[in-house]
Amino acid sequence: MTDARRDLGKRGERLAEEYLLAQGYRLAERNYRTARGEIDLILWDGGELVFVEVRTRTSLKFGSAVESVTRQKQQKLREIALAYLQTRSAPVKAFRFDVVGVQYQYEHGRGFRTSGGDAGLPAAAAPAITHIRYAF
Repeated sequence: MTDARRDLGKRGERLAEEYLLAQGYRLAERNYRTARGEIDLILWDGGELVFVEVRTRTSLKFGSAVESVTRQKQQKLREIALAYLQTRSAPVKAFRFDVVGVQYQYEHGRGFRTSGGDAGLPAAAAPAITHIRYAF
């Protein structure tokens, strides 16, 4: 993965986290990793634990950000979530999986930034954020 793609993904995760916190969610964990992979965000929505996959895109060429979560990725996230739940001392009564898509739009004639902290991000374009609760 290139540095620009990694930076884009991290930027999307930060924006998704800010969005969810503004909606009243409480952060439990960021970038939870196991040998199987990673869950981007784990938050509380009231008494419900929410495992969040964040997808960031700069183009619709291969579908929208939220459409890119495949069945294989869903299964992997379930396995990682199970591992997380097994590490908790207190039982979790309710949990769900959400997907947050951060979709940048390419602006013709403006292109993408290629240097600085926002490498690879569209120039002067605010992303659209799509939040799907109970995504799978």
